[in-house]
Amino acid sequence: MRVGRKIDLYSLVEFCTNNLANGTYKVLEKLKKDPNIDTIEYNCLGYCTRCRGKLFAVVEGKVVDASTEDELLSKIYEKID
Repeated sequence: MRVGRKIDLYSLVEFCTNNLANGTYKVLEKLKKDPNIDTIEYNCLGYCTRCRGKLFAVVEGKVVDASTEDELLSKIYEKID
């Protein structure tokens, strides 16, 4: 994972507020500190089955999920790169 890299456009990462309590809140807070990433929180993203079972975010329109916060953060940066 490369933090502080230079990219041409901001990357968009979307979060479901219902999933924040499951652990994505810590991932969201870390991503908010990255000036190259825009984050948005929605009340519901419509991935209810996934939301109940895993941590997830939508990165540039693609769903990324993981079992742990660190794994999700890593997968988000992989998707962006």
